Amino acid sequence: MVEKQPLYGKVAIVTGGSSGIGKASAIALAKKGAKIALVDLKEENADKVKKEISEFGGEAIVTDTDVSDTNRMEESYLQVIKQWGRIDIVFANAGINGKVEPIEDLTTDDWDQTLGTNLRSTFLSVKHAIPHMKDKGGSIIITSSINGTRTFKNFGMAAYSTSKAGQVAFGKMAALELARYRIRVNIICPGAIDTNIGENTFPDKEELKKIQIPIKYPDGSQPLEHKAGKPEQVADLVCFLSSDSSSHITGTQIFIDGAESLL
Repeated sequence: MVEKQPLYGKVAIVTGGSSGIGKASAIALAKKGAKIALVDLKEENADKVKKEISEFGGEAIVTDTDVSDTNRMEESYLQVIKQWGRIDIVFANAGINGKVEPIEDLTTDDWDQTLGTNLRSTFLSVKHAIPHMKDKGGSIIITSSINGTRTFKNFGMAAYSTSKAGQVAFGKMAALELARYRIRVNIICPGAIDTNIGENTFPDKEELKKIQIPIKYPDGSQPLEHKAGKPEQVADLVCFLSSDSSSHITGTQIFIDGAESLL
């Protein structure tokens, strides 16, 4: 029963919660007792996650939000407050890979779309949470990546990697600024995770050939298990950072990649 779980009574916002890491984390947080606001575009997948949560006795809503739109983000947070009266956990997870091609071929619009979705939405997720978390504190978790933070070999992903590096810097700045309110901010950096983010990736394979350098690991790129991680493994980390078990952890960058980024 969710009322006996460690996050019972807490309210969690999850952006990009309709698939992949966001979906796994929303379900895991709900099973720990949290009420879940899926701040996402109200599509069929988001409604399916909401239904799945309700089937095991959890509570969830979908707010139908473009996470890069400041007005819609503010309205969504107010909708959550109206529904449950509090916000305790924010998982700023929404993101895309965007256009993958050499810097000289990358258009300004492609650059802006990737940074707008990834970095701007992270800023908005944190900004609009602060007024509702200042009194009681809480936990903010940002999904960054090993790309742009510990590995730079994925050619053609300059915009994506820049957005991910920016998330780490922003998260650490926010952690120090918000510590006085007992709001913790941590950044997770997954490696290859078995999700559908590839649907938002647009590689120009022919143009990429001119900048590629072969880098291969004999048994695959994940030394620990020789396979990509699972969203549920990241969800376990999100639940830990959301809980009181991590009460003295903030401003921390955590890699979850099976040593992939150490190659």
